[in-house]
Amino acid sequence: MTRLVAASGALAFALSLAPSAAADQAPVDLQRLIDEAEPGEVITLDADTYEGGVVIDKVLTLRGEGWPVVDGRGNGHVIEITAPDVTVEGLVIRGSGDALDKEHAGVSGDAARIRVIGNRFEDVLFGIFLRRGDGSEIKDNVIGSKDLFIARRGDGIRLWESHSSTIENNVVDSGRDSVFWFCDDLIVRNNRVSNGRYGLHFMYTDGSLIEGNVTDGNSVGTFLMYSKGLTVTNNVFSENRGPSGYGLGLKDVDGAEATGNRFLGNRVGVFFDNSPSERDVVQHFESNVFAFNDIGALFQPSVEGNLFSENAFIDNGEQVATDGRGDLEGNEWSVDGRGNYWSDFAGYDADGNGLGDIPYEIEDVFSDLTDSYPDLMFFQGTPAARAVDMAGRAFPDLKPEPKLSDDAPLVEMPGFPAAPTAEAAASNWPVAVVSLALLGFAGGFIWLAGRRPGSGTDSKVLPA
Repeated sequence: MTRLVAASGALAFALSLAPSAAADQAPVDLQRLIDEAEPGEVITLDADTYEGGVVIDKVLTLRGEGWPVVDGRGNGHVIEITAPDVTVEGLVIRGSGDALDKEHAGVSGDAARIRVIGNRFEDVLFGIFLRRGDGSEIKDNVIGSKDLFIARRGDGIRLWESHSSTIENNVVDSGRDSVFWFCDDLIVRNNRVSNGRYGLHFMYTDGSLIEGNVTDGNSVGTFLMYSKGLTVTNNVFSENRGPSGYGLGLKDVDGAEATGNRFLGNRVGVFFDNSPSERDVVQHFESNVFAFNDIGALFQPSVEGNLFSENAFIDNGEQVATDGRGDLEGNEWSVDGRGNYWSDFAGYDADGNGLGDIPYEIEDVFSDLTDSYPDLMFFQGTPAARAVDMAGRAFPDLKPEPKLSDDAPLVEMPGFPAAPTAEAAASNWPVAVVSLALLGFAGGFIWLAGRRPGSGTDSKVLPA
């Protein structure tokens, strides 16, 4: 009897504590803190869990210390911003809704000069979605997604009509796309976007800078559409091998400048579709590396107005191809007397000026066949493909017209581009190591070839 009373008393005591313990675990009412704050105030959140689904409708800074969690518990937007000049910084933003038609997001904003800095996004449909957010900043965030089929996920970052904004040093993984629509003069720098559909997708984004980004493991690395005056520099596009599999794609783009980029191990390094689209417009591709792609550069047959110089095309399955029959006469493969480095160039440099004494031409029979019948790429590198090319060399009547001609091919590797900087480079050290090893190997191979007996000091004979 005594034991029963004691047990009953203990149970009653435990039950009396239960409401208090539950109250201790309840999330803090963040909306109340926002409502009570004065415009311009800084709200500092300590390490705790705060209730999401909040609306910030005044100038305010929401700053976390010790990674406080704002949890939407699977409902709607976690944080919605309707006022300009709002900063959200240092938070774990978690648990948005999952309705694609309502575009549920970790941070959803519709105002200018929003700053989303140094946050972690977990289990969110869209990470950051800003509309009419001119002059906004999205920096130093780590953005995940929901565990859904990729077409059901939202975008890691989406901007719409948000001109002159900066997207920098973010890591986006396993989202659908990161999309920038109707946003001129963007700076998109030092981001890493992986394991999505379109890593970075630009539409109507005139005058934007795309610099130092790493897009790897996506269906398409970066796609540029309907834009003018884009600068694409010092980016890494690697292992983007979906059905399209472009490292970089250009559609109806005019006046792009691409320098110092690395296209490594993609299905297609760079793809041109009606770019440039306007007459008398040219685009420059200089000092880029195209290595180990199935196709280094792929063109729609009607494309013209692209200038290539000082690039390195290294051991691509096809260095350059057309998507259908046609040649590339409307594009230039040397500028001011300097062309590109081609790993399969079999020419010579008798006068030692660093340029081949014969043009580099693509005129092999098998490559011509694959342009018309892409399924034949399955046989690339096989004895059957080599036999077809041998037949073409043995019987000149079978040889097609050259697809391209580089009149001043480089016999030595040009200086390779600088690696992407800051966090993007640090997070992609394996790509950087492979790039340096590849370039070093190629340079050493050229040096050894030049030292073969009978090669002389004033000329170099490159391997076939």
